[in-house]
Amino acid sequence: MSDIAKDAWRRYLIQLQAHPLRTKAITAGALAGCSDVIAQKISGIKKLQLRRLLLIMLYGFAYAAPFGHFLHKLMDVLFKGKKGNRTVAMKVLLEQLTASPWNNMMFMLYYGLVVEGRPWPAVKDRVLSVYPTVQTTAWKFWPIVGWLNYQYVPAQFRVLFAGFAGSSWGIFLNLKARSAAAPAIKKA
Repeated sequence: MSDIAKDAWRRYLIQLQAHPLRTKAITAGALAGCSDVIAQKISGIKKLQLRRLLLIMLYGFAYAAPFGHFLHKLMDVLFKGKKGNRTVAMKVLLEQLTASPWNNMMFMLYYGLVVEGRPWPAVKDRVLSVYPTVQTTAWKFWPIVGWLNYQYVPAQFRVLFAGFAGSSWGIFLNLKARSAAAPAIKKA
């Protein structure tokens, strides 16, 4: 079994080197799908909602991975040649003040408008009520991930590392989005 895993990892690294954005996008889509399956099971959904699963995978593939890929490229440009704890702290702070709020807002909007197919006023109301809690929770989780990522993870693996952490975060967001939608669904 070890040889199979080593060979798969070697092939993954070759693809990551040759086609970094495509490889990160496919990986992010798969990780988003895994987190959605887990979120569906935790929330008590008996039969897997395939449409929802595919739309969440599309989000990881088409948005999350490209955003992360280019964010880390930008960070490398902004902090070119700088190392050390102060630089890591500045990267984490910049990411938490810009990318984190943006990404959480984008996910909540995407989930409401695309995944659930709800009208804009309903999505807007839900985002206004739930977003502060989501973002506050994000600021308890993502700075630790960011610190580990910038301090210890080589640049080519940062999106992958964030993707694995994002799988856990995706479960939280899915459950939060679903729980916020439940009262509105019951009223309809």
